[in-house]
Amino acid sequence: MLTPKTLFQKLSDYLSFNGFLVPQEEAEASIREGVTFRGTNMLILVFAILIASLGLNTNSTAVIIGAMLISPLMGPIIGLGLGIGVEDFDLVKRSLRNLLMAALFSVLASTVYFLISPVSEGHSELLARTSPTIYDVLIGLFGGGAGIVAIASKSKGNVIPGVAIATALMPPLCTVGYGLATLQLYYFLGALYLFLINSIFICIATYLGVKLMHYHLTPSSNPQRAKKLRKIVYTISILTLLPSIYLTYSMLQQERFQQTANDFVAKEFDFPATHVVSHSATDSHGKKTINVTLLGRILPTDSLQLALTAKLPYYGLQGTSLNIVQGDTGIDDSRSVSSMKEIYEIAQNTINTKQAEIDSLKSIIKAMRGNDSIAAVMAPELKVVFPQVSQIAVSKAFFGEVNNGALDTVNVALVHYSQPMSQSSRAELQRYLEARLKLKKVELVNVGEQ
Repeated sequence: MLTPKTLFQKLSDYLSFNGFLVPQEEAEASIREGVTFRGTNMLILVFAILIASLGLNTNSTAVIIGAMLISPLMGPIIGLGLGIGVEDFDLVKRSLRNLLMAALFSVLASTVYFLISPVSEGHSELLARTSPTIYDVLIGLFGGGAGIVAIASKSKGNVIPGVAIATALMPPLCTVGYGLATLQLYYFLGALYLFLINSIFICIATYLGVKLMHYHLTPSSNPQRAKKLRKIVYTISILTLLPSIYLTYSMLQQERFQQTANDFVAKEFDFPATHVVSHSATDSHGKKTINVTLLGRILPTDSLQLALTAKLPYYGLQGTSLNIVQGDTGIDDSRSVSSMKEIYEIAQNTINTKQAEIDSLKSIIKAMRGNDSIAAVMAPELKVVFPQVSQIAVSKAFFGEVNNGALDTVNVALVHYSQPMSQSSRAELQRYLEARLKLKKVELVNVGEQ
């Protein structure tokens, strides 16, 4: 019968190191050998840095991975963790010195490369090395843990190359050189911080692994000195960790803003004959902006802007600027159009809209000209039918309700009489004008009688 005790025993057997580890002396010898950076090791490192710089310069992931496999940069970092764990202060000094020299040679090599490289633009693989987060801390920690366990294991497999790729020590150093060569502080500081994260937390993971595997201390161990060294290591680790937490928070806030903006555009920009061509959401120094490009029937821009801006707070996007692009609005947004076909369609749509406006204006002008000539056309008839009318003008007027501001269109006939007309005659004149002008209703306005 499977009891909790037997279940725990089985799980312990799976996680037990008994019979799977090489002797401590053998593991230590392997680590100590990799700490040295002289002669061929340093030359291989320089070649690896140049290969990684080429990969970053050409934005080639395969080349960058190859450089990480070649690089011997993991050696002094793991040696530093081992030295702290077994309290071998000479090993700590040697590892730290060799790591600093390796980093220095790497940065110098990449700086020289980017100074003479004809391609100076930063690509995505470079940009990815300038914004480290808490996830990079975890990668370094877990990668270092896998590395020390693999070195201490009898069956090493291909763990070490995998750790070299996952922890990515080479690309940050190349990006540091790129920042120096192009005098861009953002690249320099961001990549240097990523390298420190990887190095420190690989070292911490190695130190923890050594303690978990119960490696015995060196005979020259000094408890007081070791305690002081551990305090320094813990302090540096915490100080290194804190900025990554802030950067992770900023990244999550940016991703949340992007997702919320996507939801807002998907739900609110749903029109029958107008579609979203593209949209983008940016957050630059606290100034949030959503840009949306529409294709199809032109919508009233001012009303659309007002209505949709009012809905932003419902999505938690208060304070965000909303830019709506329809056709040629004068806004330069290279991401608004993704193909020549879209450019043509937007231009054609703009032309059709302008033509519709022109036709509408022509119709209004024609109607106004017709009103201007009505009096001359009707004059002979009025002399015979209504001889009391001496002057007449027909026009359209817009009346506004004072209470609610509603507008109404009214056809008005301004009439000047040569002699008084009875009420019934004026009613006949009104019916005549409505029939003659084919209007539902005409309001007569007396402008005087002689």
